[in-house]
Amino acid sequence: MVFAVVLAGGMGSRMGNSDTPKQYLELGGQPIIIHTIEKFFVNEKFEHVIVLTPESWVAHTLNMIKKSMGNTDRVSVIPGGDTRNDTLYNAIKFVEERYGIDDDTILVTHDAVRPFVTHRIIEENIEAARKYGACDTVVPATDTIVESLDGEIISSIPDRATLFQGQTPQSFNAKKLRDLYLSLTKEEKENLTDACKIFAMKGETVHLVEGEVSNIKITYPFDLKVAATMLKGDIDK
Repeated sequence: MVFAVVLAGGMGSRMGNSDTPKQYLELGGQPIIIHTIEKFFVNEKFEHVIVLTPESWVAHTLNMIKKSMGNTDRVSVIPGGDTRNDTLYNAIKFVEERYGIDDDTILVTHDAVRPFVTHRIIEENIEAARKYGACDTVVPATDTIVESLDGEIISSIPDRATLFQGQTPQSFNAKKLRDLYLSLTKEEKENLTDACKIFAMKGETVHLVEGEVSNIKITYPFDLKVAATMLKGDIDK
């Protein structure tokens, strides 16, 4: 079985003075998170869509989903954790408790604030996770990346040809992800930035799936303006 995991646990502090988490800001007449959920909801390959939000926003999110998609048993909203990886583990536990996890269970995890993910990207994530066990959606780095170890002077300038910018979805064999997560030490968990790093830290292969420059993450107020323009232009075909 294949499950979508929409990660919406952040509070959006970089969006400015808004008291509303960025995933709930309006885009084209409905919240950003609803645009994102719909991308997975309409794909019949997904057994279930699991949305993880701050605990205080669970009921509100359920009401929004009901308003947009009607009464459906294919979407659940559950609280996230203290960190992104804790939130992901909450999703793993949900799947394990309700459906069980076997060698063929796939999780497609995605940022709630990337509403322009394409159906091609989603399909290729499913296939890559089935074939390789883990995959990350990326685009080639277009800007020169400068490394500074102290934040004051340049330490190195890596070869841009070997660098990629990470997006989401990130997709996994659920059983392998669960087992690797549970094998982490406390110190290793503190150094995690995303789920693919769990595989990299343990020497596991993570396949690359080609992303899209349009698969933007809405983080700052300017991003919301760009997203509104993209939506009017019907960027996702």
